[in-house]
Amino acid sequence: MAPSGTPSHSSELGAFLRSRRAALDPRQAGLPDDGRPRRVPGLRREELAQLAHVSIDYVVRLEQGRTRRVSRPVLDALADALRLAADERAYLYTLADVSPAAPARGPGRSEVATRLRRLLSTMPDVPAMVLHRGMDVLAWNRAAAALLTDFGALPPAERNLIRLTFLDESFRALYADWPRAARECVAVLRMEAGRTPHDPALAALVGELSLRDQDFRTWWAGHQVRGPRQLTKTYRHPVVGTLTLDVQQFSVDTHPDQLLVAYTAEPDSPSAEALRFLLQWSDARGTGRDGEGAGHPGGARNGMP
Repeated sequence: MAPSGTPSHSSELGAFLRSRRAALDPRQAGLPDDGRPRRVPGLRREELAQLAHVSIDYVVRLEQGRTRRVSRPVLDALADALRLAADERAYLYTLADVSPAAPARGPGRSEVATRLRRLLSTMPDVPAMVLHRGMDVLAWNRAAAALLTDFGALPPAERNLIRLTFLDESFRALYADWPRAARECVAVLRMEAGRTPHDPALAALVGELSLRDQDFRTWWAGHQVRGPRQLTKTYRHPVVGTLTLDVQQFSVDTHPDQLLVAYTAEPDSPSAEALRFLLQWSDARGTGRDGEGAGHPGGARNGMP
């Protein structure tokens, strides 16, 4: 996915293989030093072919996007040779159309179920949100607004965690380790782009970030991928200082394109006390509120209510 258009999965597959080959130290792959100078880092094509037990010509055709269909055994061999992690393997299979692709998103709203919105409102001490898998914020509670930002005060098209991470200075300043958080955002977005390569809203987001942020352009070109998982993040909040929180993500069975995300602190820790004070401070000032966004991210960017 790129600002100038949406490339085919075969070209994305080739680019991903090249990036993973370049990132792998030959010693990690168990290859001896043959004494020949390396013009570029990582494995040579012939080395990948040797490790995966395929021909060099086949590797060339794959990397140049001239081979559309790849069997699972070959993908398994390439993944093993490249030492791919679980998320990277899943992404490789998706690009090769071996794993079933996610259903195409229509232009309509991605509704947040009433029961799910009610759950958010009954968690006053736990910052929580419902996210679209492209990281658009669809619904949130008061605690999430107090911790991160008042999403209700933002235009619907700007309620996207990845966009805020790169383009909003106050949101960016929340992260104690912004480069790490931003790289994770890019990896999540790259994974989603592999699942839904023809999503116009996702293409627009990638295009905007590519045009406006050099770091995003660099990291996007690196083809790192990551799916949802439990994380621990440290924030530097302007009101309460440092908080270290567990970020837990749960799939919504009735809406596969949504995630419920909750932020919790270790009991009786300084972060738990800081979070408790932040929520009391926010309640006293009347800042933030429970809210629901404009639904499907494509709708928000196209001016839908």
